[in-house]
Amino acid sequence: MIGLAEFQISTLLSAASSRQSHSRRLEQTAFSDQKRSPMNPSVSHLLNCVDTIRRKLRDDSAVTCLITDSRRVVPGALFFAIGGLRTDGNLFVEEAVDRGAVAIITEEDLGHHFPIDYIQVANVRQTLALISRDFYHAPDAKLGIMGITGTNGKTTVSMLTQHLIGGQDQVGLVGTIRYDLGKRTLPSFRTTPESVDVYALLAQMVENNCTEAVIEVSSHGIDQKRIYGLDVGVATFLNLTQDHIDYHKSMEAYFEVKKRLFTGEMGRQPRKAVINIDCPYGKRLFGELPECVEATSFAIETDATFRAENVALFADRTEFKLTWPEGQVQVSSPLLGRYNVSNLLAALAIAYIKGHSIEAMLGCVASFPGVPGRMERIDENQPFNVLVDYAHTDDAITHACAMLREITPGRLVIVFGCGGDRDRTKRAPMLRAAIEGADKVFVTSDNPRTESIDQIFADMQVAKDSESAHFAKDRKHAISLALDSAEAGDCVLIAGKGHEAFQEFDGTVIPFDDRLIARDLIRLKKNS
Repeated sequence: MIGLAEFQISTLLSAASSRQSHSRRLEQTAFSDQKRSPMNPSVSHLLNCVDTIRRKLRDDSAVTCLITDSRRVVPGALFFAIGGLRTDGNLFVEEAVDRGAVAIITEEDLGHHFPIDYIQVANVRQTLALISRDFYHAPDAKLGIMGITGTNGKTTVSMLTQHLIGGQDQVGLVGTIRYDLGKRTLPSFRTTPESVDVYALLAQMVENNCTEAVIEVSSHGIDQKRIYGLDVGVATFLNLTQDHIDYHKSMEAYFEVKKRLFTGEMGRQPRKAVINIDCPYGKRLFGELPECVEATSFAIETDATFRAENVALFADRTEFKLTWPEGQVQVSSPLLGRYNVSNLLAALAIAYIKGHSIEAMLGCVASFPGVPGRMERIDENQPFNVLVDYAHTDDAITHACAMLREITPGRLVIVFGCGGDRDRTKRAPMLRAAIEGADKVFVTSDNPRTESIDQIFADMQVAKDSESAHFAKDRKHAISLALDSAEAGDCVLIAGKGHEAFQEFDGTVIPFDDRLIARDLIRLKKNS
């Protein structure tokens, strides 16, 4: 079995490279351009699991690796010409041929005179997923796969579930922050990577004696068939709020994509489902599940399989009564806020239907270290609270502010921005949520990408009472202003980027970590 290639995280913060080309480079060098084993399968063997429109096979060569980036092709590679939002792999088939590809898989008819073997298929991404699973010996069949989807909370629920049922050594993880492979951890470059990378990661987990794996499943990952054919034992739905509408075009389309994880449209049906019925979309999904999928519900103060009652929020903990089919128990959790009660219910429900004891899991809750960049406290002995969180939708900001209001004796100050080249219709609602939820609002840059900050600000200022917000283009300056405005008993929430350690400006990635910036500014202000 292959080892993953050397991953140089320092390049993540290179100011000289674009975010897009950087991600593509990491994908290919980290996972895909490696020989699987001394006995490499032939092209025809790999085609046994897929339907084809046309085949031109003369040599039936051995395949050493699966590649989606023509720049990474090496002799023996099977190249998949994938069409994307920004480019089309079919434009680079000649480069793939020149670099030694043994065959091309494409949705195009390359013609009788094409110089090497090619296979025409109806859907390249689906074909890539099926072939990747075969190439890596179906590692998902050897693991208990838990797939978690939802607009908010995927990372917290994934990492909490991993912690409750065995930890990093036994339970693999593919998520927004990191990839845990049993004996090895890599920084994440995409929540749900390409299917060839998903199966390569799962194969590493099997080799490292993991018995289970948790996968964060994004809507893009579902729609682009990155998990097509994946053997998911437990699929979990957390919530659905406005996000990615630039991609999905409507909330209904967004929901229909998420629903595919549960209905078998991704090639396989999950055997069990865990669903948040506090969310209207979750309640709808619960009623639309196939009959063969065993469903478990969770909710707060609502009749469900797992239910939280009498929730009490404190500055350092959250308490509630947990009710499940076999009993009731009082729970004290270090996770703050009502939405983290929902996240904990989800994790407990997943672990419970996997056969784990509620009592044993509750004993592990107190030792959960938390999730980087998710309500992460910045403590430099300042007289006010400072938290960094990944909240980047109006719903997430609303819930974050509501939670902090309940545990903050003073004023709530928020710093946030809206990303560029993304859904413009969410910008005014985000500002409106911040104005309604906080006492003082500082609006700044997030990841502007190729869009002007002035345009992003203009879209946000459509919100009612936007004149009450303070706009500062430089994020460090905005954080500094927020800290200057805070007094004893106040709380400063720095929202939007969470664990991210960079900002994207017009194709350039620069180092920027809200947590480090906040710490440095607090120390500087205390010593000045």
